[in-house]
Amino acid sequence: MSNAPESQAFQADCRACPRLRRHLDGVRKQHPDYHAAPVAPFGPARAPLLIVGLAPGMHGANATGRPFTGDYAGILLYKTLHEYGFASKAVAKSRHDGLKLKGCRITNAVKCLPPENKPTGDEVKRCAPFLRYEIKALPRPGVILALGKIAHDAVLRVLGRKLNAHPFGHAAEHPLDDDLILLDSYHCSRYNTQTRRLTESMFRDVIARARQISS
Repeated sequence: MSNAPESQAFQADCRACPRLRRHLDGVRKQHPDYHAAPVAPFGPARAPLLIVGLAPGMHGANATGRPFTGDYAGILLYKTLHEYGFASKAVAKSRHDGLKLKGCRITNAVKCLPPENKPTGDEVKRCAPFLRYEIKALPRPGVILALGKIAHDAVLRVLGRKLNAHPFGHAAEHPLDDDLILLDSYHCSRYNTQTRRLTESMFRDVIARARQISS
């Protein structure tokens, strides 16, 4: 744990990553009505389940300012969260749609839209203090659900864990410190769902398990 980054509360005005800063400046010119800024975590701060995605999507969270809201990836996520009692609605449209999370919080490993949805390792590292702050706020026992390998690796790095000791795998469970469990899922992206790498049934099983161990 001694090598883990310091924690820091989310900063809406963060511009620490030069490449992401330039990219967002360009997006803001093309889409002046978009959020085009760091996207804050969504949900109650002391929720026992923290869902960690990769980064805001161009026409999703980057546009709406709320994680997984307005894009394809959010369709399966919020539908399933609603099914298992984590969300008040099954469809997320905007920050003003009245949807609320219960016992669940959603964030991203990288808070700003990266070009081609591919953050660099340095950008993930620069954002790590925000993720560490969110993980520290989790009540114990708690559950972290990582959507995809980049999110999985980001969680392990901020906790000072060796990646090879906790290999990513869909539905894999990794007991961590202080009654904390890292649960893995393939990302609920359009590509993964359309290629059937991730089916609705597979994702429901993961959320059902998250409900079981976070209750």
